Amino acid sequence: MNRRSAIRALLMTGAGSILSRAFADTPRGEAPGFVIRSDVRLVLLDVSVKDRAGGFVSGLSRDDFRVDENGTPQNITVFADSDVPVTVGLLVDNSRSMLPKRDEVLVAATTFIQESNPRDEIFVLNFNDTVKRGLPSDMLFSDDVQQLRAAISHGIPEGRTALNDAVIDGLEQLEKGRRDKKTLVLISDGGDNASHHTRKQMLAAVERSIATIYTIGLFDALDPDRDLGILKKLARISGGEPFFPTDGKALIEVCRGIAKDIRTRYTVGYIPEASNGGPVRHIHVHVSAPGRATLTARTRSTYIYDEASNEKGG
Repeated sequence: MNRRSAIRALLMTGAGSILSRAFADTPRGEAPGFVIRSDVRLVLLDVSVKDRAGGFVSGLSRDDFRVDENGTPQNITVFADSDVPVTVGLLVDNSRSMLPKRDEVLVAATTFIQESNPRDEIFVLNFNDTVKRGLPSDMLFSDDVQQLRAAISHGIPEGRTALNDAVIDGLEQLEKGRRDKKTLVLISDGGDNASHHTRKQMLAAVERSIATIYTIGLFDALDPDRDLGILKKLARISGGEPFFPTDGKALIEVCRGIAKDIRTRYTVGYIPEASNGGPVRHIHVHVSAPGRATLTARTRSTYIYDEASNEKGG
């Protein structure tokens, strides 16, 4: 599949008309190349592949991948390997505990923006007791580095931490984006002591979403609010990766690496069978190629198959 035929689709949609538009090579303001309509649901996986040394692996073909859902091999119907623009949300913990790390976070997040695809659409949510948009109220996304840098630096770190609310709000804003791939980058100590939503509600929203979530844990060894477990779990469920840099230099390299990972991921899609188990579906992607050493694929581990919406579709 070439870059103009990258498919836009919703994960776990009910049967009905799914509009799929090729935005990957379409400049802003121009009409997309074509529209695909389908009466089936489609699971799109955002897949990162690395070699034994941890290097990013490019140039693989559809035949190098195998997808199992609940242990059953799936027929890959969608495949793309190009650097397509994505919709990205930066979720920045702006609680009191983050005050000593504020300058480091600003530099690292700016590095991430600079290393990303220039046509990514990016937004910023700063969160403490509440979740606040960093960009102006009339602007959902931006690709301007200085504007986004100002959005990250908005406000003074104070108060408590509404992490669950930030993740849910971030997922909701991702859906307003027009890019095929959706990603959140969460910078926090992982603690939550101010959210209206529970952790269970937040994790359920992650499982229903197509988004890949990268988490960056910043905390002191004796920080009582730190929670490595939730940061690891968010990344594992969604197919992202957790990071725990120990200083500002390492933080910058982490953000640079995340930007590269996003730009080198593969898109692998298949149509799941309604009879293949219950609503919770477990996914495993295998990858191997002739002449290549051991390769490791990382993608989301589970998703929710919405049987009710399938029945409504016919």
